[in-house]
Amino acid sequence: MALNPQRTIDELKALRTLTGDEHGAQRVAFTDTWVTARAFLNARLDALPVTQHMDAAGNWWATLPGRSDRTLIIGGHLDSVPNGGWLDGCLNVLAGLEVMRRVSEQYAGTPPVTLKLVDWADEEGARFGRSLYGSSAAGGNIDVAEMQKLRDRDGVSLEDALRRVGVTLTAAPQARKELENAAAYLELHIEQGPVLEGLGLPLGAVLGTVGVERHTVTFHGQAAHSGSTPMNVRKDAFRAAGQLSQEIYAIAERHGGVCTIGSCKTLPGIVTSVVETCEITLDQRHLDAGKLAAMWQDAQDAAKRAADEGGCTVTFGDLWHIEPIPFHPELIDAAEASVREVSGTAHRLPSGPLHDAAEVARSGVPTVMLFVQSLRGISHNKIEDTSEAHLALSVEALDALTNRTIAWIQAQPGA
Repeated sequence: MALNPQRTIDELKALRTLTGDEHGAQRVAFTDTWVTARAFLNARLDALPVTQHMDAAGNWWATLPGRSDRTLIIGGHLDSVPNGGWLDGCLNVLAGLEVMRRVSEQYAGTPPVTLKLVDWADEEGARFGRSLYGSSAAGGNIDVAEMQKLRDRDGVSLEDALRRVGVTLTAAPQARKELENAAAYLELHIEQGPVLEGLGLPLGAVLGTVGVERHTVTFHGQAAHSGSTPMNVRKDAFRAAGQLSQEIYAIAERHGGVCTIGSCKTLPGIVTSVVETCEITLDQRHLDAGKLAAMWQDAQDAAKRAADEGGCTVTFGDLWHIEPIPFHPELIDAAEASVREVSGTAHRLPSGPLHDAAEVARSGVPTVMLFVQSLRGISHNKIEDTSEAHLALSVEALDALTNRTIAWIQAQPGA
């Protein structure tokens, strides 16, 4: 069976029709629509000589046993954000399905190494606010007690949502056994940014996922009447926050990273009062751990200066942190060679968004990703798109990378 990228494109369109509406994709994790998307995948896998099972965390696995237990995993996620795009996550899975078809046919159902396709559960974190749930469980990086506290906007707990689809949250760490024989992990994803389009390139090899520092910065001033309080004596917490918002652009430029103030809350929050308390959220990202740490230190210093100048004080709170996660250098070389093979040129770039590949990599499994160009650099939006020509190239590149990785696994000591 020759590789058929057009079949992947057709299946992506069919999935869009089945699980989307006029507002975009609606495959939010653990909902009925997500279950429908999984059934769509299961039906296609049934045509292959694979076994299928759901692990203790709710990830779905299809296994094509090989002559060796050493395992090459291709991964992705069917879940989406609400009103999401038609490619985010599901391209990974359906392209992996097409590669699995080709490998199965080429080797009469028994490839040199075992091949697995995984649909990770709740990569997006759109419903419960905790991204990379399924891959974190498999990678041994979840705190069950903390996850038991998670609720969606309707008050439904993650624990109850998982129970509804046959998963017991306290058993989720048992998913760790799924990676026991993993020799390599591959993931194809739309870029979700403008770099490849800006360069006029269809594909790229991903160096790794950037580290993230995510914090609250809270300025404390003094409430006062908006009419009777002169400007020069105000202790305006919002003014101090505004000064920091200008500084983050200079910080990002100085270190070559990105900084974002994503939310702002004020108290007392009425039109007739100077702001007493202003809490903002700050997200900073960089592929270099030292520069990421410097960015966060610069942000703290700038916040303290802004507070002092405005007669305020400032406090900091931790929201989340993940270190930069570089991918495997030899697999990056293989990814670049595969991109060059199908498109004639190649580019290496980091990933700003997080992906399941990050959790797999930090569990110790050699990992790499491929990116395919995103039109307008837009994702998590119904207008998310990639040209069909580039989608076809991405499936071809993943297939070429699979061949190279199988050879690489076979060449490893003890293979």
